[in-house]
Amino acid sequence: MESRPDERDDRGVAPWVIDVLFGVFVTLAIALIIATDRAGQSSPGTASGVTAYAFALGFGALMLVRRRTPRVVLAVTTLGLFAYYTMGYPAIGVAVPVVAALYSAAELGLVRPAVVTAIVVVSVSWFFRFRGGEPAAYLLGYELISNVALLAAAIALGDGVRSRRVIRRDEQERLTREAEGRLQAQREVIARDLHDSVGHTMSVIALQTNVAAEAIVRGDTTVAAKAVALVRDTGEQTMRELRSTVKLLRTDDPPKTMVSLRDLDGLIASAEATGLTVRSHVDMGLGRISPAIDAAAYRIVQEALTNVIRHAQAQNVRIALRREEHILRLEVSDDGHGGPVAKTGHGLRGMSERARLLGGSLTAGNGTPAGFTVTATLPVRLA
Repeated sequence: MESRPDERDDRGVAPWVIDVLFGVFVTLAIALIIATDRAGQSSPGTASGVTAYAFALGFGALMLVRRRTPRVVLAVTTLGLFAYYTMGYPAIGVAVPVVAALYSAAELGLVRPAVVTAIVVVSVSWFFRFRGGEPAAYLLGYELISNVALLAAAIALGDGVRSRRVIRRDEQERLTREAEGRLQAQREVIARDLHDSVGHTMSVIALQTNVAAEAIVRGDTTVAAKAVALVRDTGEQTMRELRSTVKLLRTDDPPKTMVSLRDLDGLIASAEATGLTVRSHVDMGLGRISPAIDAAAYRIVQEALTNVIRHAQAQNVRIALRREEHILRLEVSDDGHGGPVAKTGHGLRGMSERARLLGGSLTAGNGTPAGFTVTATLPVRLA
């Protein structure tokens, strides 16, 4: 996979800066080799020298477009090298002009074209030098091995840089996905809490408001006052829970207060204020369960009661909480009409998600002979 030209270097350096440095290095390296070779000649020709240096500048200039057209850079560098030697200019080797192009191609994911180019360059160079009378032993024993090693090192280095960049990018993407997953999980927790808390409160407030309105019409101020007082108390409790939720949104620290089964009496009282008769049986060992389990059990009971108030048209509700070694069993049943209406919406799905995320399970369905029953099984402590 080729890198995009606008990607930044691993150290945060702009790509064009790296390309310019590559171009300067290639130009200076080849120019130094040409100057050294010409200094050893008795009467170097000025014209040929200027053209040779022009080739050095051209090889370096190709590095400026190495990211955008790596295949073109490989091809032009190779052809330029052959043209340079065809014109009889001072020897500059085969590795130095090509090594930067090979590295660039491998860095951008073009390993196969880079290998093919290296083979072509070495083969053509060896053939013409052997044909020109240079000893085969020298060409095979030293020149060939050194050139192959240098070209192979350039390709390996470029591919290694690309692989490291890909690994780093994949790791960053993985961390981003994990962070997004944790954020989404936290959002779901907050959404469930808001749904359970506000849903229950609004159900109680709606019923009590109707009670107060009817009492006012009848002139029964006592009943109306009690209904309004219950609306006030329920609203204040919900405001406290909402403040905890807002604190969770604003800070990384969880709120110090969490709902608990110890608050079950208030939940039962608000349900009874709507006209329900609630019977409860609570195990005495509930203080030894994990806080998260405690809060989840409370929310499940709260949502189950909210569904009864909204949908069941029930008269009686039974709540049972029992601790059995490492398991907490929870059951909320009513004597209402049951039916598919109570099985829809976000409530049951939220309760099921709470139980499942904590390693438990939840079932819900029509009771026998009537009514609706929610049954949850939760671990006493988190693993």
